[in-house]
Amino acid sequence: MKNLKLYMISGAVFVSILGTLLHFAYNIFGQNAIVGLFTPINESTWEHMKLVFFPMIICYIYFNIRLKSEFPCINSAMAFATLVGTFLIPVLFYTYSGILGYNLAFFDISTFFISVIYSFYLAYKLTNSCKAERYETLLFSLLVIVGVLFIIFTLYPPKIGLFVSPV
Repeated sequence: MKNLKLYMISGAVFVSILGTLLHFAYNIFGQNAIVGLFTPINESTWEHMKLVFFPMIICYIYFNIRLKSEFPCINSAMAFATLVGTFLIPVLFYTYSGILGYNLAFFDISTFFISVIYSFYLAYKLTNSCKAERYETLLFSLLVIVGVLFIIFTLYPPKIGLFVSPV
């Protein structure tokens, strides 16, 4: 029997490391347009949501390949956890910065790690309970939509606060 908890902890470490590295990838690769579709191209909250989303997608695929036969609910659990973790970034950022009236790098970084840790905790719980299983098609569809929106809004960002670098 595969140890699900160990996979989730390893996934959280992987996403934390890869997400941190992706923060710098756009500039390291000379502001390559293709790299920018999957990594932040500026300091906006929307662009930083990619730091959770794309590494989680890698885990989502890997976990489905490795664990689906033993844990049939891993697909829906990881899909839901990916969406929650991704959207937890703006929720945490705008909550704390709204309370303080400004943002701090320490809290910005913390929102990323809290989002990752909570995502994998949620994935673990949902894999074991199968509570998200009946929404699998919807969750997968939402993942695809969010992925497409990351690409579209990187190229054509709407003129609202979520897409503007904080001051």
